[in-house]
Amino acid sequence: MLHITSLPSPYGIGDFGPGAHKFVEFMRRAKQRYWQILPLTPANYVHEYSPYNCMSAFAGNKYLISPELMMREGFVKRSELKAVSGFASQRVEFAKVVTFKEGIFERAYERFIRKKRRSGYVRFCKENEYWLDDWALFVALNSEMQNKVWIEWPASIRDRDTKTINSLRKSLKHNIEREKFLQYIFSKQWQTLKNYCNQNQITVIGDVPIYVDYNSVDVWVHPEIFKLDNNRHPTHVSGVPPDYFSQDGQLWANPLYRWNIMKRNGYRWWLRRFEHNSKLFDLVRMDHFRGFVAYWQVPQGAKTARHGKWIKAPAVHFLKTMMKKMGRLPLIAEDLGTITPDVRDIIRRFGLPGMRVLLFAFGDSDSANPYLPHNHVRNCVVYTGTHDNNTVRGWFDTEASPREKQKLFAYLGKKATAGDVHEAFVRMAMMSVADTVIIPMQDILGLGGKARMNRPASIGGNWQWRMIPTYMKPSVADRLRIMTDTYGRE
Repeated sequence: MLHITSLPSPYGIGDFGPGAHKFVEFMRRAKQRYWQILPLTPANYVHEYSPYNCMSAFAGNKYLISPELMMREGFVKRSELKAVSGFASQRVEFAKVVTFKEGIFERAYERFIRKKRRSGYVRFCKENEYWLDDWALFVALNSEMQNKVWIEWPASIRDRDTKTINSLRKSLKHNIEREKFLQYIFSKQWQTLKNYCNQNQITVIGDVPIYVDYNSVDVWVHPEIFKLDNNRHPTHVSGVPPDYFSQDGQLWANPLYRWNIMKRNGYRWWLRRFEHNSKLFDLVRMDHFRGFVAYWQVPQGAKTARHGKWIKAPAVHFLKTMMKKMGRLPLIAEDLGTITPDVRDIIRRFGLPGMRVLLFAFGDSDSANPYLPHNHVRNCVVYTGTHDNNTVRGWFDTEASPREKQKLFAYLGKKATAGDVHEAFVRMAMMSVADTVIIPMQDILGLGGKARMNRPASIGGNWQWRMIPTYMKPSVADRLRIMTDTYGRE
């Protein structure tokens, strides 16, 4: 597991370019067969560029576009990239990245306009017009409105008056077409990388957040499918009750779905979303899967998620409809947190693999803890930790209690140290009967808490970790390959 933003790159953020292709070669040498990433959808500064607060369920994050690959196509000059300096190598500095890339994007679009061959672009726009036209307009309007939330736009724009919207499509044509061009480049570069993975027998696992941000094109264009009042403000918002990560729960504050309206129209928005992601990825980890069975509803304006309540969702009807339209559901169900019997029943009924996280295995519960390796089942995916956990070494250094360490040592049959505990967890995962094992790159490398990707319910410093090129040295791949061979995971 390694997100695109964490890849090595000289341009301040990981991208689809040479660093990504070198990582595929690293995985091939290590005999790895799965690469899991975080969501590729657009993020924004309001939520610290969290990939789970997406501004569109369909668009791609243009800041993942590789300047190097754009240069090879003639859209960027080498001199414009040679002058780049001042980016940190081990952290993403989002504000600096945005400033730099917006500059080269504008120049790239001007060069694209002058090119004669545009058949691929025209075809892309036609095939994706159901989301692309509105997304490009939304981006252009955001710029025009100084990044105000769409609810604060003039009423005729906020409410999508047909005459006003048609007029804006003409007056903002340059910015609209530039965004379409960038989505086209995003798609081309991503598909090239995914194809390279598949050619090397690597399956790509994407990640789909169950919710979208309130300030998203989806809520602006489809307000009827969200729980909004007559003024289009949320009546209730998303979150989860108190859990492992927070005693007050997590207040995500995304608008919730009107499942009755969605059911009436055949879940059209969700169907398109699943179809879209099935083209982007080989498999999809469905974040917060339990929200399809029942979701935690918090009144708008609440300070924490503590006083919400569970509301039923039409999981069986919804999933049957998706299967009827799509055939099999290539999903991994993220079933962490407060999981009730009805959720487990749905996961079993539809044959979906759930998740087991080893960092949850050595808490206060007894030997029946489902996260302990001897309780794993075949149809599941085992992780040492997820993007929301500390690294294994970080957990061992600063979070694990003496009792948890003793339980770990008893389970291993020996003591572990800060220097080798990550390897012990990787071995436990690989020894599991589970069909699939996913290990965060930070745990393969044995990195400490500074390499953590996210701290749920916290503000500041999240989503920034990056890997330096030397982390992909052959000795690391060879060590991982030996473990993979030893436990028959090739």
